[in-house]
Amino acid sequence: MKAAALVLSLLATPAFAQAVSREQDIVDLRLGQRVLVDDGSCPAGQIKEVQGSQMTTSGVVRTRKCIPRLGTKKR
Repeated sequence: MKAAALVLSLLATPAFAQAVSREQDIVDLRLGQRVLVDDGSCPAGQIKEVQGSQMTTSGVVRTRKCIPRLGTKKR
């Protein structure tokens, strides 16, 4: 009974993106994984998102884009 509750709670929690300070710190990017990189390369109020987007014979292809930085909501 407890094991089933644990499994359900793990499945119900949303997946959060990992955050690193340099793109070189991303060692093993998996297909579909998203990592936030706070290296200052995006404009103010945005952060770089690196995503494993496509599987090739040489590994996972990375795509990069700047997305809005999520912070505390202002009223």
